[in-house]
Amino acid sequence: MSDAQAGDLVGHYDLVIFDLDGVLYLVDQVIPGAAEACAKLRERGIPSAYATNNASRLPGDVAALLTRIGIPAQTREVVTSAHATALLMAERFEPGTPVLILGAPALREEIVAVGLTPVTEAEQAQVVVQGYGPDVRMRDLGDAAVAIRGGAAWIATNADKTLPSPRGPLPGNGSLVVAMATALGRQPDTIVGKPDPALFVEAARERGAQRPIVVGDRLDTDIEGAYRAGMDSLLVLTGVSDAAELLAAPVERRPTFVAEDLGGLFEDAAAQPSGWRVEDRDGQWRLSGDGRRVDALNALCQVAWAAGEVRPVTGEGEAAQAALKWLKLG
Repeated sequence: MSDAQAGDLVGHYDLVIFDLDGVLYLVDQVIPGAAEACAKLRERGIPSAYATNNASRLPGDVAALLTRIGIPAQTREVVTSAHATALLMAERFEPGTPVLILGAPALREEIVAVGLTPVTEAEQAQVVVQGYGPDVRMRDLGDAAVAIRGGAAWIATNADKTLPSPRGPLPGNGSLVVAMATALGRQPDTIVGKPDPALFVEAARERGAQRPIVVGDRLDTDIEGAYRAGMDSLLVLTGVSDAAELLAAPVERRPTFVAEDLGGLFEDAAAQPSGWRVEDRDGQWRLSGDGRRVDALNALCQVAWAAGEVRPVTGEGEAAQAALKWLKLG
């Protein structure tokens, strides 16, 4: 436990496990406030780990990128789905097993590093590994489909349908996995990345953490992965998941905390969404009051999750209408 002030959220934890895209950066641009938040953690002596489903970068490259944008990081602090996939394959397959790889060069390097052999011919492959890569072509998908129909095992590094970018969410590896599943009429044999809890569990185990918290921007990967790992979570609204998705979230995708950005790590964990009221009027919810926008969202979440449904929301007064506009609700 750190020397946190009473009520400080992060002070209740001994490790912060960050997702990357949409939390600390977008592509290669730091998200405002992220570097400052990480600096506060270092000053407080609270360790960090970085767990990403993105299989297009090596851990060392991720650490270098973080350092370049003002968040000093070491390779050993980074866990990627590509690295986890390679370790899993090394356990399951003999050295030299021929593997057809869809994805970025980083995934290929991880596969080679564990003693497996990349091949380019579908007929040679005993395993197909599918990860995100900006240059994956339709021909690559076709070769993978041929190999899988021929009996090759099919492993996906992750199932993220989108990835965040400065232009908004773009198709991710999960979108290509869906395309393959549609063509093949079945799902991958194994999906390694989040929401599978392995990345979070391994990060906590390596650091001997007893009370880790996961910080992410996606309900379907980061938050559900934390739930499966038995860890608390903080959703930040700087990436993919939005207010509408949060209100409709099933139990396994409901974060412990919600914040606009990483500044939420240093807020009062026990604070209630004061200043806002949500009333049921003629089958709709009416938001009224004033206060922080994220507190309006928390108030709406309490009502929606208790009711087990989402209703249309309207705002009473300028403050409520402005909050709903920012939340893209109503």
